[in-house]
Amino acid sequence: MYFTEPLDVSELSNNEKLIYLPGYGLVAGFCYLLFLPFQSYLYRKFQNQWNIFSELTFIITFSIVSIAIARCYYLFIVVANEPNPNTLGYMLTTIFLPAIATILPIILIGRFGFGKYYEKQLEDQKIEIKGEGNYEGLRLQLNEVISIQSSDNYIEVFYLSGHDLKKTLIRNKLSVIADQFPELRRAHRSYLINPFHFQQWKTENGKLYVILNHHIEVPISKTYQKDIKATINSTTN
Repeated sequence: MYFTEPLDVSELSNNEKLIYLPGYGLVAGFCYLLFLPFQSYLYRKFQNQWNIFSELTFIITFSIVSIAIARCYYLFIVVANEPNPNTLGYMLTTIFLPAIATILPIILIGRFGFGKYYEKQLEDQKIEIKGEGNYEGLRLQLNEVISIQSSDNYIEVFYLSGHDLKKTLIRNKLSVIADQFPELRRAHRSYLINPFHFQQWKTENGKLYVILNHHIEVPISKTYQKDIKATINSTTN
């Protein structure tokens, strides 16, 4: 900003530039941090997907609020003692909108590039629960897995897709999955659980159960009680 002189910075002296320009940077940073919860809200609203509409909604609202706060900064700090400050119309047409037209493509390209990088990072972190068949399998984040139940020669994988509970039947043995993914803990000879989704304990007729996300109830056999309790205690503390 010191060298490119946007926002009528050329009218300031060198000392004034050093005093006031960091303020514009702080205004922009504050506005962006202010809108991060709104960005998270939009992401959840569109079922954990970010599309063009949500991006435009974020950018437009962010720009409007940023202009309003930058205008206040200009009026009450930069030209607080000036009798004839620039009007809002003048600032919009000759300062803010041209600046936004220049900066916005850079922001959009940067956000798009970072989004693609983040998606690649998430994809690289996914695990694959394979079946014995050539085309069987499930690829997802480890913490999307809630539990896995043995069902004859198959396993039933209970997992999250966005906020929804899904179930997929895959031909494989529970012991094979337990060896491949030690993060999933054996709770019973027929069950693996993900301690990340622990909700509460339940005792019924002398038997211990664990309640997981989406109210999935899994019995805990005496053989695995000590290990499960220790794992869940370390996960939740």
